[in-house]
Amino acid sequence: MMEDETAGGTGPCFAHLLVDGHPVDPDTARDVARFRRAERARLVAARALSSEERQRATEALIDGLDRIISLEASMSVAVYWPIRGEPDLRPWMRAADAAGARVLLPVVVEEQAPLEFRTWSPDSRMTRGFWNIFVPADGATCAPDVVIAPLVGVDAELYRLGKGGGYYDRTLSQFEPRPRVIGVGFSECRLWTIYPMPWDIPMSEVLLSDGTHLSR
Repeated sequence: MMEDETAGGTGPCFAHLLVDGHPVDPDTARDVARFRRAERARLVAARALSSEERQRATEALIDGLDRIISLEASMSVAVYWPIRGEPDLRPWMRAADAAGARVLLPVVVEEQAPLEFRTWSPDSRMTRGFWNIFVPADGATCAPDVVIAPLVGVDAELYRLGKGGGYYDRTLSQFEPRPRVIGVGFSECRLWTIYPMPWDIPMSEVLLSDGTHLSR
């Protein structure tokens, strides 16, 4: 998903940056957006692994998910369709489906709106949605028990650096209770801070390809 924290206008009115009544200083918002753009570019470039390195790292992540998630037939797990060098968890998705779990994929139905999560199976008919990302063409909409979110970066407090538009944050803020949220990424994605803003929601857990598993 090609996104940008500054979307929504750069005029003098920053009312669109009020979250739960918290005003955001426009200079701070601009500086944080610039920092994140630079870090995002650096970290996406760092994902340019060799095919062998990528295969090993992806297998390590799948092994890690098997360790930390006990799949049950009654549970709904949201994953993602990989783009731009993200870890490819589709083998794990197929295994989760075979285990009887309900596998979901995020769908952008409207820009700057919360995501929908639609059911997916290996037999699902797929279509291209926003930004040409494949999504289920006709899956049912469900609320997830677990959300597995791809990391561009993650900081020491488990705040996620994503593609920039805040779709996961906007969506997770709507859930009560909030699902278990696991950020997954390659080991090079750690940074000290993303300078979290009032709308940023930290991950419940983070799993990296070097075996790192962090929890709040």
